[in-house]
Amino acid sequence: MSDGWDDATPGVLTLPSGRRVRGRAWRHVPPGPLPDLGVYLLTHQPRAPAWDSRWVRWRDFSLPARPALLRAVLVEVWARAADERVEVACRGGIGRTGTALACLAILDGVRPAQAVAFVRAGYRARAVETRVQAAFVAAFR
Repeated sequence: MSDGWDDATPGVLTLPSGRRVRGRAWRHVPPGPLPDLGVYLLTHQPRAPAWDSRWVRWRDFSLPARPALLRAVLVEVWARAADERVEVACRGGIGRTGTALACLAILDGVRPAQAVAFVRAGYRARAVETRVQAAFVAAFR
């Protein structure tokens, strides 16, 4: 267990509760501390990294194949982000990652109608790439 991400870590989104979660592209592991938990939103199951990880099947520009699994994983992410380094990644670190981070923000108390804007302001301006993804966030509870 770690103390979580430093404020200066690239890709880190700080939630209203103060929890920090790093978003990133799957192919690029930034220098510095490794995560305690990684959630990977990919079409095919990746090779397991050296840290604890979860995989959610999710095609690019689409929605998770099993929304209930995504929700369960995000509940775990939210709990562990209180005092561990947790990251979420997809191929490019934008659409699927942004959508998951917006859903995580809802779990942390952000209103669904504000979650996409919250993630775009705090993580990446292009996060949540499609209308379908934005509608998924708006309906997430």
